[in-house]
Amino acid sequence: MATKKIIIIGAAGRDFHNFNVYYRDNPDYNVVAFTAAQIPDIAGRKYPASLAGKLYPEGIPIHEERELEDLIKKTDADACVFSYSDVPYSYVMSLGARVNTAGAAFTMLGHKNTTIKSTKPVIAVGAVRTGCGKSQTSRKIAEILMAHGKKVIAIRHPMPYGDLEAQKVQRFATIEDLKKHNCTIEEMEEYEPHIERGNVIYAGVDYEAILRAAENDPDGCDIILWDGGNNDFPFYETDLMVSVTDPHRPGHELGYYPGEVTLRLADVVVINKIDSADYENILKVRESIEKVNPTAVVVDAASTISVEKPEVIKGKRVLVVEDGPTLTHGEMKIGAGIVAAKRFGAAEIIDPREHAVGKLADTYKTYPHIGNLLPAMGYGEEQMRDLAATIDKVDCDSVIIATPIDLERVIKINKPTTRVEYELQEIGHPDMEDVLKDFIK
Repeated sequence: MATKKIIIIGAAGRDFHNFNVYYRDNPDYNVVAFTAAQIPDIAGRKYPASLAGKLYPEGIPIHEERELEDLIKKTDADACVFSYSDVPYSYVMSLGARVNTAGAAFTMLGHKNTTIKSTKPVIAVGAVRTGCGKSQTSRKIAEILMAHGKKVIAIRHPMPYGDLEAQKVQRFATIEDLKKHNCTIEEMEEYEPHIERGNVIYAGVDYEAILRAAENDPDGCDIILWDGGNNDFPFYETDLMVSVTDPHRPGHELGYYPGEVTLRLADVVVINKIDSADYENILKVRESIEKVNPTAVVVDAASTISVEKPEVIKGKRVLVVEDGPTLTHGEMKIGAGIVAAKRFGAAEIIDPREHAVGKLADTYKTYPHIGNLLPAMGYGEEQMRDLAATIDKVDCDSVIIATPIDLERVIKINKPTTRVEYELQEIGHPDMEDVLKDFIK
């Protein structure tokens, strides 16, 4: 049988994982290229030979997704494998049409082809969209398990935006580890809350090597907690799957890839943000759950907010800084910062768009739906500098920071600030304590 030439369509996450577990040592296939989208500055590099295995001594080039048709023709590719997440079905099939028109097959790898078996029990947390509250759900689960005396090791969905070889396996146990591994804002937002709660978190590029390191962590390991990203399904075989839904975006749970996969796989479905969503939208999400996964346990929850210094908001003209990916490919138009601004009596929410500089200005052009919020984009040092410069240019009284990390620790802000934090608060029963008691038994 002739070797099939493959292009993996990705965004520096699921694509690398699919390659590692399915294609890397498989002589039936020749992966001729990756393409990159969503994440800036990934294209133009190579997936390094040290990670690609003996079949790829030169590594594998990474190209812009817009070059896809030319790549198919240039490489005579037989198939393109779609390998990233949090996109509407219309987007996926439009990409499929491009691939088919260029002459190649269009395919995706499933759960059976891409999950790895752990020697430890695995709880996975996913979501139907970016920004549903997956991270706060993961933190809640970790806290409950730790209160029951269990040693929890979290493994985060990949965010390898730097040196791929150096990021093969990363372990984060202290805040200093974030600096050691040259973490971006996006990475810190996911890792830092786990560290602050006292549990170790792993991430990187090679997720089998990461799993084996986590299972044998020097601090011990009773349970692996898969902390998913975007709306991707887990990289590991799971013993308990939790998926989070968002009634602020009703219908998205059945309209985005692979969010619907996480919903159908779930043992437990969390309907989050019930405190701030319309009843009709909550009902629509319930109907979706009943339609595709009627046996799942449903947990109702609120995303409760707390504000460090309310006086910085009341009566002030405020700039609201929210989590970047939630606003961009997550398509959210309201976050915890806006909720806090309204609840605590801000006089005005200032629109930062005309003051955006550099890559932030490009972000607003790419994602015009963002509106009068400032996404905390920080995929690299240039974006961090642009974020600081934009905040500095905005004429406002104060800044509301609604990101999961202390933004002032990584950039200088020359204005009064207050942090907004948000946690999962279950409403009634069953709650996560009920679910996890059964799991532990």
